[in-house]
Amino acid sequence: MHARRSSETTTLTRRRSDEGAGTGPALAGRVIRDHVDALHAVLVALQSEAEHLASWGRTLADHLEAGGRALVAGNGGSAAEAQHLTAELVGRFDGDRKAYSAIALNADSSSVTAIGNDYGFDEVFARQVRAHARPGDIVILLSTSGASANLLCAAAASREVGARSWAVTGPGPNPLSTACDDAICLPGSSPNVQEAELVAVHAVCLAFDARVREFAATSTEADS
Repeated sequence: MHARRSSETTTLTRRRSDEGAGTGPALAGRVIRDHVDALHAVLVALQSEAEHLASWGRTLADHLEAGGRALVAGNGGSAAEAQHLTAELVGRFDGDRKAYSAIALNADSSSVTAIGNDYGFDEVFARQVRAHARPGDIVILLSTSGASANLLCAAAASREVGARSWAVTGPGPNPLSTACDDAICLPGSSPNVQEAELVAVHAVCLAFDARVREFAATSTEADS
């Protein structure tokens, strides 16, 4: 019994010592609070782009409704958000609607690895843009750094084929925001910008689906 009490006392003393020294749970809590505080600042910056995002969503809806296509790409966590966006467009977001054409260029592992092997990693998205994009199509590029070479090449390929290019990036101006036709640059660290990308994706989808409902309402009025 004495040994157990001694062990518990030692553990409690160590825990208090760790917290007092800025380690352990107290430090982890502060790190998390600082991270969320920093994210809040990025989201405030994103909120100031509300009309910009709404314009993107409506323009995207107009183009896809007319039979156009969206191509989206990113690296790492941004690749996940690229797939997230195309999944919402091909599937659905805010209520049922028809499917729209959208391709996440980073999702085709066979194409990415074949192109990377034959032409180099810088070309993994650009070559797909040249294959899939048509004049007027919309290429959306997500990058926390705004400096990824493969996304810069994709922006150049978009220009070559007459497609429009949009980017969501970290602090700007940066090479990608300059290379694209339009860009939203968010101040913040890479993790926080990546988290804000999700909000930006959903914001575009909200505007997109609102525009699609306008199409449906117009069609119903015409039929009546």
